Amino acid sequence: MAPADAGNGPANPGIEVGPIDLAARVDEALHVQAAAFGLSQDEIDVRRHIVLRHLDHPQARALGALTPDGRLVGFVYGLPNDRTHWWSTVVEPYLRATGSDGWLDDSFVITELHVHPGHQRHGIGRTLITTITDAVPHPRSILSAIDRDSPARTLYGALGYRDLARQVVFPSAPLPYAVMGAPLPLLGPRG
Repeated sequence: MAPADAGNGPANPGIEVGPIDLAARVDEALHVQAAAFGLSQDEIDVRRHIVLRHLDHPQARALGALTPDGRLVGFVYGLPNDRTHWWSTVVEPYLRATGSDGWLDDSFVITELHVHPGHQRHGIGRTLITTITDAVPHPRSILSAIDRDSPARTLYGALGYRDLARQVVFPSAPLPYAVMGAPLPLLGPRG
């Protein structure tokens, strides 16, 4: 486990980042995501099945940020991109329109990254994303984020992610997203 204080604000004493069995902790992770992202119970129920399906992929990876008493306060998971996966089929036309669809090949997708609001701005998100991407053999990483100014988009930009496509509309999502990509390893200090 790595300490989670990467210099983005005060250290979060005792928070450790390392591999977790996300399938076993899916409800705890979704509680963190709901707090960070404002999800309803119906959205949580849908996402639970999606997370568990993603974790069936043999190359899926997950990390958690844990308090000294073992409480999950942040998590990240991802997997190698596959153009046949739902996410890729939605974003591919947007990426093709910007000449960026090559990013879908040989990329590691950050599927979800969330930190509980009470633990944000302490370097946990940076430590989670750099630790997971440092451990993959892919030359680049891609992700999607709500297409508006936010601390998450600021963090991704500081790590080297750039917009590949904007105003990407996912079915049933209330807001448009940006698809972002970065060469690996990511920029900046490690946690």
